[in-house]
Amino acid sequence: MIFAICSSVPPFFPELYNNQHKPHNMTTAKIGWIGLGKMGGPMSQQLIKAGYGVTAYNRNKDREAAIQAMGASSAVTPAAVILQSDIVFLMVSDDNATRDVFTGNNGLLSVQTSGKIIINMSTVSPAVSKDMAALCAAQGNTYLDAPVSGSVKQAEDALLVIMVGGDNTAFQQVKPILEKMGKLVLLTGDTGAGNNTKLAVNTLLAIFAQGLAETVTFANQQHIRTEDLMAVINNSALGNVFGKIKGDAIMNDNYKAAFALKHIAKDLRLAKAEGLSSPLATVAADTFHEAEGTLGEEDIIAIIKKF
Repeated sequence: MIFAICSSVPPFFPELYNNQHKPHNMTTAKIGWIGLGKMGGPMSQQLIKAGYGVTAYNRNKDREAAIQAMGASSAVTPAAVILQSDIVFLMVSDDNATRDVFTGNNGLLSVQTSGKIIINMSTVSPAVSKDMAALCAAQGNTYLDAPVSGSVKQAEDALLVIMVGGDNTAFQQVKPILEKMGKLVLLTGDTGAGNNTKLAVNTLLAIFAQGLAETVTFANQQHIRTEDLMAVINNSALGNVFGKIKGDAIMNDNYKAAFALKHIAKDLRLAKAEGLSSPLATVAADTFHEAEGTLGEEDIIAIIKKF
């Protein structure tokens, strides 16, 4: 299994090198996967399709059925995952879930291992990545933060954009595996840089979503049909994939969560904690925070209901 890599990485990882110090063959690496939610499920399946042996862990065991049907093994704890893997991936909900996977009872760091690469693909704070990277390094393991941009459809089609922070040597080792899940895999800096890149991207996402919602609302107030407005926008320089998808959602009154509003509210809080204070971002953060209580489980574009 593949694990995100920690910072302050030792120059060599004994378990990942043979006696001649040649890199471990990543095509035969044993992969561990923790977190089989809406994104983690299809992402892990891409690795099985690519021929990797995968051992999976999920708190909700019902979600393991689909990946087991494709040939994956199941582990009873995160500790069992890391013991059976070379590389371990995480795709969990937030900082608390990340800390629990690493430091909880039977967590990844509850057993003594070394030479592992642990890759956290969750959207979490740079601070938690730096903390987990230090703990990994203390055991001789490596941590990478590697959050993704894209939703369920992109995960299913292996078209995610993957932003990575951490040690370049470890990144180069696992890049071919990450490329099985995404159309772009980019190292953006040291530990936490992937997280900060994702927070920047999601800040723009929030501004886009609120801007589209306000624009549709204004047009409707002037008796302009949403269909006509979106036709104009989609055929202009302002057209983009996000606007088309979310415009269709508004027209179809479909607010089933592809990316739940509660998640963008959480990401904006993380960004503010990192110092984000610009005018548009501040307004968006306030808007989504206020909407979270009633619209949190709906899609991000359900923010239109606030206007």
